[in-house]
Amino acid sequence: MLLTMNPLIQKYNVPGPRYTSYPTVPFWDETTFSETAWVHNLQRAFLASNATTGISLYMHLPYCESLCTFCGCNKRVTRNHSVESPYISALLAEWNLYCDLLPERPRIAELHLGGGTPSFFAPDQLKRLLTGIFERATPTESPDYGWEGHPNNTTQQHLQVLYDFGFRRVSFGVQDYDPEVQRAIHRHQPFEQVKQVTEWARQVGYTSISHDLVFGLPFQTTKSIADTIYQTITLQPDRISFYSYAHVPWIKGNGQRGFRDADLPSGEQKRTLYETGRDLLEHAGYTEIGMDHFALPHDSLYSAMQEGTLHRNFMGYTTTQTRVLLGLGASSISDVWSAFAQNEKDIDAYLDKVMSGQLPLLRGHILDDQDQFLRRQILNIMCQGETQWHLGSWSKHEWEDLSARLESFWLDGLLEYNAEGLRVHPKGRPFLRNICMAFDERLNYSQSKASTMKTKLFSQTV
Repeated sequence: MLLTMNPLIQKYNVPGPRYTSYPTVPFWDETTFSETAWVHNLQRAFLASNATTGISLYMHLPYCESLCTFCGCNKRVTRNHSVESPYISALLAEWNLYCDLLPERPRIAELHLGGGTPSFFAPDQLKRLLTGIFERATPTESPDYGWEGHPNNTTQQHLQVLYDFGFRRVSFGVQDYDPEVQRAIHRHQPFEQVKQVTEWARQVGYTSISHDLVFGLPFQTTKSIADTIYQTITLQPDRISFYSYAHVPWIKGNGQRGFRDADLPSGEQKRTLYETGRDLLEHAGYTEIGMDHFALPHDSLYSAMQEGTLHRNFMGYTTTQTRVLLGLGASSISDVWSAFAQNEKDIDAYLDKVMSGQLPLLRGHILDDQDQFLRRQILNIMCQGETQWHLGSWSKHEWEDLSARLESFWLDGLLEYNAEGLRVHPKGRPFLRNICMAFDERLNYSQSKASTMKTKLFSQTV
C-alpha cells in the first residue's frame, strides 16, 4: 500500500483548508458584511427553521491551566480561576443579546461546549451557564448535547452536572500515550486517568464517549501509534477522532513550540501512521466516518453516515443539521448558511464589547449564490464522498476550469466525474481536502494572483 501511495502523497501534500466551512475564513469578503446584514440573515434563517429543526449552539470556553504545544486553538493559559465568573457572565450576556433579537423562543437541538478546556470551569459555573441558557430556550425532543473534557481535571461532578442538563456525549482529549511524545507536546496524560474518567462517564449514563487522538505529532512512530490504539481499544470508546496534526506555527498564539520541524514525521510517514491506526481500529470493529473519525456500529455518528445525514460544520462532523448555528464566546463562529460571523478573538476585547451591550463581532461573510452552491458540493464530498448537480449548473468557462482541476485526480484513479456529479473512490479518501480545493473558487482565484499567496494560511493536507 505504502509503495503505491508514496507518489500521490508527494504530489498532493500541499497546504489546504479542512473545509469545516465554505468559503474558508481567510477568504471571507468583509466588504459586504455588517452587523445589520448579519442580523437580517440570522432572523430569516431562524424563522424558517426554529419550529422544525431548532438551532445549534456552540460555546467557546478558552481557558487552560497549561499549554499543550500541539494546539492551534484560541485559548488563554492561566491558573487563575477568578476568570471563570466574569467569562460565564459574558456568555450569558451575549446569549441574551441574541435572544432579544429573535422573534420567538429558541429550541436547542445541538449544544456543544468546546475550548480551551471546558473542564477548567468549576461544575457550579457550568451549571450557572446552562441554567441561564435554558431560562430563554427549550430543548428539542431529541437533542444532541456534547462537551470536551480534559481527563486530568474532569470530575464526577462535572459529568453529572452536564448530564442533568441533557448531555449524553463527552469527548476526552488523549492525543497519544507515548511518554516521549507527551513530553514534546507538554501533555502528560496517564492511561489510568483516561480509564477512570471513561468509567465515570459510563456510570453517570453517557451513551457516546469519544477519545481524541492525533497523528503526525513529534517523535511518533508506527509502534507508538499502535500502542496508543491498542490501549484505546481496551476502553471501547463509542467514537474516536483520529485527527491529523495541523502544523501552523506562524499563527499568532498557537503555542506550537518546544520541538523542531525535523522532529515531525514526513508526509509519507504521517500517512503510514494514519493507516496503521485505521487498520487496527477497523479490525477492532470501528468504521471510518468521513475524514478522521471512527465509530462503533451502535453510535449515532455511524448511523448518520449509513443514512446519508452526516453533517460537517465548525464543530467537525455532527449528526445534527440545523439552519442556525450560534457561536458564543471569544473567537466563536456563527453560521446561518447564507452568512458567517466570527466573534472577537481577543478575550479582553470580547468581554469589553459584550458587557457594553454590543454583539462582539469581529468579521463575517455574506454568501452569494455561487458560494452557497459550491458550499453544498464541498459539504457533500466531505460527508458522503460524492456530490451531484443539475446539468447546466456551470457555465462553459466554469466547467472547463473545474474539469481541468479534476483531471489529475481522475488520471490518478482517485475519483470519477461527469457533467452531473462526482464520486470519490476509496483510493481517493486520503485526498478529500485536495479534491474539495478543486471546487474552491475563492482559493483558486487567490492562487492565480501570486502576490496574495506569500502568507501561509493552511496546514498540509496529508
